[in-house]
Amino acid sequence: MYDALLAETITLAGHDGDAIEAYTARPLTPGPTGGVVVIHHMPGYDRATKEITRRFAAEGYAAVCPNLYSREAPGADPDDAAAAARARGGVPDARLVGDVAGAARYLRGLSSANGRVGTIGYCSGGRQSFLAACSLDLQAAVDCYGAFVAGRPPHDFPVPAEPLLHLTENLSCPLLGLFGAEDQHPSPAETAELEEALTAHRKTYEFHTYDGAGHAFFAVDRLSYRPQTAVEGWGRVLDFFGRHLAG
Repeated sequence: MYDALLAETITLAGHDGDAIEAYTARPLTPGPTGGVVVIHHMPGYDRATKEITRRFAAEGYAAVCPNLYSREAPGADPDDAAAAARARGGVPDARLVGDVAGAARYLRGLSSANGRVGTIGYCSGGRQSFLAACSLDLQAAVDCYGAFVAGRPPHDFPVPAEPLLHLTENLSCPLLGLFGAEDQHPSPAETAELEEALTAHRKTYEFHTYDGAGHAFFAVDRLSYRPQTAVEGWGRVLDFFGRHLAG
């Protein structure tokens, strides 16, 4: 089987046509392939997120991760860029939607594209994946422990975030949610509240909450990493995208 990949840093048109940095990876096969927009976690556009992007390419998808902090700190180290973004109040929701829309346009414009695009996000990116799926025409969305879809952040949280439950009726695609039973943001009570809203609006979704796992259980470079849970979670993500993006 031919398994060559192309991975590179590119520039794409994001919100309001702004030129933003992004990292892309795709298999060097003629297609057709589905597309995945990878939305990075609050710590930023880092090496671990780029590894996730390459993993999707190895699994047969064209993937792109926009650098949501391109404007605040172009070319900066991920930690410095994340700090600069936090100091300015984080990524505005409208700008996030515009950047994801630009990433989706990039994926659909590839010669190998089948036109089907999904999103996946981690931490703040999980919330943003849900937001994008309620704002854009997508075929699948994955929320990995996204905080404040339901519920509000504590008063000392570093960036403001409004809950998104009121957007549930606009969800454009099936949703997969992966959560830790020991997480506080989102807590099991908050994920239950989101599930209630999805059920009320007759949306297609599946949620999985893992015992023994807290926030950021996918993060291989953090103490929160839970290998067994992450392996199972990857299996669910790939099965979900295989059903909704492949072909």
